[in-house]
Amino acid sequence: MNSIFYQGHASLRLTTDQGHVVYIDPYAGDGYDQKADLILVSHQHYDHNQIDLPAKNDDCTIWQNFDLLKNGIYQTKTFHEITVEGVEAYNKNHSKNECVGFLLIFNGLTIYIAGDTSTTDMMRSLKDRHLDYAFLPCDGIYNMDIDEAIQCADIIQAKHVIPYHTSPQSLFDLNRAQKFKADNSVILRPGETLDLDNTIII
Repeated sequence: MNSIFYQGHASLRLTTDQGHVVYIDPYAGDGYDQKADLILVSHQHYDHNQIDLPAKNDDCTIWQNFDLLKNGIYQTKTFHEITVEGVEAYNKNHSKNECVGFLLIFNGLTIYIAGDTSTTDMMRSLKDRHLDYAFLPCDGIYNMDIDEAIQCADIIQAKHVIPYHTSPQSLFDLNRAQKFKADNSVILRPGETLDLDNTIII
C-alpha cells in the first residue's frame, strides 16, 4: 500500500508499495521506529531537520535542501521507484535560497509537499502536473494563513489537499484545519495514516 503516516507539525512518513520508507522533515510526534530508506529535509530550521530521529537502514540516503537546490537550480533525484523534485518554497520567514518543497512521483502518484512557504511563482505550473495530493502549511505566523492556503489550493488544483503545519506551538490545530475549506480537502490528524491509493484514512 502506498501510504503517508502523519506525525504532526510538518513531519510525514511515506511508505511505498515496494516497502521503501521515506521520512519528510523529521521532528514531531511518534512513529520513527520504521527504518528509513530515504530522508528528505526541506530546510535547516530545527523543527524540520532532525535527521537523527528516525531509525535507518545501513544504506539510508539523506537529501536536504542544499542537495535539491544548487546555485539557484532545483534538482531532480531518483531513489528506486521514487522521483524527488525540488520546488520553490519561500516567504518572509524563509529564504528562497535556503528552502525547498518537494514533488514526489512514484507508482503513478504525484504528491506535492509544500514545505514552509507562502504563494510561489512556481505554483501555477503545478496545475499541469495533475497532482494527486498536496500538503499545504497554514499556521499563519511562519507560513501563509488559511485564506492564502485556500487560494494556493485553487491555483494548484490537486485532487486532494491536506492542511499541515497548522500551528507553530503544537503538533496539530484541529480548529485551524477545519477552517481550511478548499475543495477536496482532507483532514489528516497526527497518528493517522492516509491510504494514497484509495484516499482512506486508517
